[in-house]
Parts: sequence; structure tokens; C-alpha cells
Amino acid sequence: MYTSLRSKFALLLTSCVAAVSVGAKIIFAGVNESGGEFGSGNLPGQFLVDYDFINQATVDTFVDQEQINLFRVAFLMERMCPLATGLGSTFNETYFSEFEDAVNYITVTKGAYAILDPHNYMRYNDPSAQPNSGSIIGDSSDPNAATTEQFGAFWTELANRFVDNEKVIFGINNEPHDMDTQLIVTNNQAAIDGIRSTGAEQLIIAPGNGFTGGHSWTQTTGSAGNAPSSDFMANLSDPLNNLAIDIHEYLDVDFSGSHDECAQPGPTNLAALTSWLEENNLKAMVTEFGGGNNQNCFDLINEMLQYLADNDVYIGWSAWAAGPFWGTFSSCCGTDTGSLEPGNTNDLGGPNAFETVWPNAMKPNIPVADLKRSGVSSLS
Repeated sequence: MYTSLRSKFALLLTSCVAAVSVGAKIIFAGVNESGGEFGSGNLPGQFLVDYDFINQATVDTFVDQEQINLFRVAFLMERMCPLATGLGSTFNETYFSEFEDAVNYITVTKGAYAILDPHNYMRYNDPSAQPNSGSIIGDSSDPNAATTEQFGAFWTELANRFVDNEKVIFGINNEPHDMDTQLIVTNNQAAIDGIRSTGAEQLIIAPGNGFTGGHSWTQTTGSAGNAPSSDFMANLSDPLNNLAIDIHEYLDVDFSGSHDECAQPGPTNLAALTSWLEENNLKAMVTEFGGGNNQNCFDLINEMLQYLADNDVYIGWSAWAAGPFWGTFSSCCGTDTGSLEPGNTNDLGGPNAFETVWPNAMKPNIPVADLKRSGVSSLS
């Protein structure tokens, strides 16, 4: 008998009432797949030359061996929506098909969940020098900027194409920064409205300002002193209440993820965010973090992930980053750390982060028995 996605979602919510009442768990744990945004200076670029989304064997390893249930799959909006037609509902069907194949391998073939990640810093039209190039979406003072309405149309189209895939999660945009915080909320709301207008009921995760850093959630950010994300983000409205906050939290000295040494205590730096989430009855996922190949980082990552598990406002995490094009380069956290891509080495020919950081700091914190394995992506 046919059961609609809406009916499945209603049944899921009913069955989870008891679980929600006693506190959420970490139900998503996984890794970022970075590659669809590569070669951003070459548009549209060539598949398997300038960009790629996943290695299927890598997905196999993480699902079958590491027992994770989440991948965050990056793509570039300028490739999905060509500059000739602009941001909106007209897609490059070749690029979309390549992206869809990757998402379907994760969600249909392997049964895991996939965050759709427009890796654009809430900017569009020039990704060549990310994170700073391109026009801020919705910036009415910039004649070259895509409008908030166009952003909503983009999300309406993308959600409509995945409306029947219950294992996708809609990640509104990667790391907005140095822009008006109220505009981020306005853009986020346009995306939420567009997604829900299609009948899509899956989980949505919304970013804040300051590269959506958890440590700075209640602080001004950027050179212009933009208002804290905490001032506005609770104003977001989702008619299905299936919305979480998207957080990034690196542990090096400047929170950038560019250093091999960790210097930041996650629990202390996330405390204000945690209180804000509790006060506003909201949940969050930490969708980017990482660390170098050293005991200090192992200890601090373990401490942060345990903190997430101990506080029921957090429902998941994904580490940065695996991906088919990293080779011997580091995806974060020092030049010699390497990436989380299985089978690769670091730049010195030694073990990469999949062989060092992952087993020492991330894998021990995967709550295998609690991870969500079926049903519509949701808060519980």
C-alpha cells in the first residue's frame, strides 16, 4: 500500500514523542564529502577533471566499516545555476545529474543520510576566490547580487527534485559571513518557505553569521561588527518544526581549521550557544570541525564530541573532510595532517587523517546503536 512522505513523517513524529520528552541523542554522525566545489575558478568545469562529488568506495568504507550514517555533500551554486541564467530554478542538468548520482548512492544504495551543501558562503556569481568573492545574496546595494527571491526559487527547485528522497537534509548555505545578520535570516526564511512549498518534509539546517561559528553565536562578528546570530536566528519559522541550526566549530587558535595544533576548549566555547538553544527550544548539528594529528587535538575533539553527546540540544556532527580530489593535501588542520579520504597518504607519504585523527578522536564517539538508520530525516 502506498504511503505518502507526509504520512510517514506524521507517523515518525508520533513514534518519537517519548524520545523527545526525555531528551534527544546524537542520531547523525559522519563526514563531509568535499569535491563538488573544487575548481571554482573554472566554470562550469569538467566532471572528474575540475570537480567530483564522492568516491563510491569511500562511502562504502564509511558506511560498512566505520558505521556512520551521514555525509555532507558539497556543490557549487554557480555550477548548478549557470551564470548565464542566474540563480533560480534553471539548472545545469548535467551537473545536477552528477550531483544526484552521488546523493542517490549515499541515500538509496547505502541507506545513509546526505546533507545537500551549497558551498557558497551565501554569495553567488564569482566563486573564484572563496570565501570572499561573489556578491552577497539579497544585497540590494549591489546591482550584481542575486535576490532573496532568486535564492528562494533555487531552493524550491532543488527541494522539489528531492522531495521523495526521505534521507536528504537541506543545508541552506555554507558559512555566511561579513554580512547583515538580518539578511541571513531573511535568506534562510526564503529557503525554508521554498522547500516547504514543495511538500518536502525533511530536516532543514540553517546557518548563522560569522562562518556560522558556535563560539561566536552570541557575539558580533566581522570587520563591521555584524549583530550576533543569536539576536535573530530564533525568528526563523518552519511550519513542520523540523529545523535545526547549522554550526561549525574548529578548535585551533583562530577557529579557522588551518592550524595543526588545537587550542580551544569546545565545551567552554559552545556554552553560550547551548544556553541559547535551550532557551529557544532549538536543536543544532555541528557540520564542520577537525583537528591535527597530535594528542592535544585528539583530546580536545573527544572532549567536544562528548559535550555534544551530553547536551540534548545537539543531534549530530560531521567531520571535515573526505573527498575524491584531496590526494596528499590536507583538508584542514595543518599541511601534514592529510584528509579523511581512505586510502590516501599525507604530504609526507605517511598516514593521513583517516588513519590518525579519525580513529583516535572521531570514531570512538560514533554512537552506533543510537544512529538513525531509517525514516524521514528529522530531529529525532
